Amino acid sequence: MLRKRFRKTLTAGATALLTLASSSLVHAQEGPIRIGEINSYTGPLASFTLPYRNGWQLAVEKINAKGGVLGRSLEVVSRDDGAKPADAVKFAEELVRREKVDLIAGTFLSNIGLAVSDFAQRNKVLFVASEPLSDAIVWAKGNDHTFRLRPSTYMQAAMLAEEAAKLPAKRWATVAPNYEYGQSAVKAFQDVLTGLRPDVEFVEKQWPALFKLDAGATVQALAKAKPDAIYNVTFSIDLAKFVREGQLRGLFKDREVVSLLTGEPEYLDPLKSEAPEGWIVTGYPWQGIDDPAHKAFLDAYSKRFNDYPRAGSIVGYNTILTIAAMLEKAGSTDTEAMVAAMKDLELETPFGPITYRSIDHQSTMGAYVGRTAKVDGRGVMVDFRYADGADYLPKDATVRKLRPAK
Repeated sequence: MLRKRFRKTLTAGATALLTLASSSLVHAQEGPIRIGEINSYTGPLASFTLPYRNGWQLAVEKINAKGGVLGRSLEVVSRDDGAKPADAVKFAEELVRREKVDLIAGTFLSNIGLAVSDFAQRNKVLFVASEPLSDAIVWAKGNDHTFRLRPSTYMQAAMLAEEAAKLPAKRWATVAPNYEYGQSAVKAFQDVLTGLRPDVEFVEKQWPALFKLDAGATVQALAKAKPDAIYNVTFSIDLAKFVREGQLRGLFKDREVVSLLTGEPEYLDPLKSEAPEGWIVTGYPWQGIDDPAHKAFLDAYSKRFNDYPRAGSIVGYNTILTIAAMLEKAGSTDTEAMVAAMKDLELETPFGPITYRSIDHQSTMGAYVGRTAKVDGRGVMVDFRYADGADYLPKDATVRKLRPAK
């Protein structure tokens, strides 16, 4: 009898130890949810991507402080692609195969975003494309595993074309970097503007190589065409050279300029007292946004980094908010469950509510549209409004033609 009791006690104890060990093993196997993040953190794009990194770090810290997602913390494993598509794909492979990340996020340049999007589709990995603006990433080359956060090239060009149509200008010139993003930005603006104003014509198009703009030659060619208005798509160091040379040669005198992204502080701030005045732009007027959700973000960001946010900060922050909301909806890190959860995903952001459309995987995040001015010797956006991205997307029938069936 004593031996039987001892045997029962021993069996019960062993079972308890086995259960505890199994529970610990499951917990260890789950661990944090790992997000593979790729971006161009060195070179000319750092003015955008470093604030972007601050943004996603702030969101990760906030979410983890509240217990994470699905009872697990978020962990970001980041890589710098150096603005090279081949390196971005190499890092994507490394993150998935060696680091065992659950999904991939990030990228800046459109050609890099498209390369990583192709990798994601081939390897059946969810890719949340934070920044690349190429229309192709959700339309012509869209795929099941890629979703894009930022308002696309088409969306922002349409916002600006709406304002351009109100101007008396009929003769337009354009200047844009000669790669997919610049080409798409010009085509979208031209298509929307001519649809709104059939009387306009495009008399000159300049296509400088990215980050290699010959400002003197470009400004001279634009001036020679004698346009009534100019549509500018240059950014970063190219924008600075274009603005300085254009002001020196009087290109902008008595001419309207409509400029994509120029109202973003990462591009406007470096110009300081040389910042252009009166340009119609898309951007991020962080100083003047009177919205409780944005004020809460601004306060948290300023306190954490002792700095003000840039447009990139919002993109980084919203990227992690997207992933957290998706995980809650999916209930797991199974790839197909996450992909399904991204479709029609709704979440609140510092810019208000956004939705990821199931038809093309584009979010409805919008942008601010206004004019540039100088206040205390530095460029800012004034007379701005928030343009809801949902109002600047084509109808479903058009999207179905643009996005091939997979």
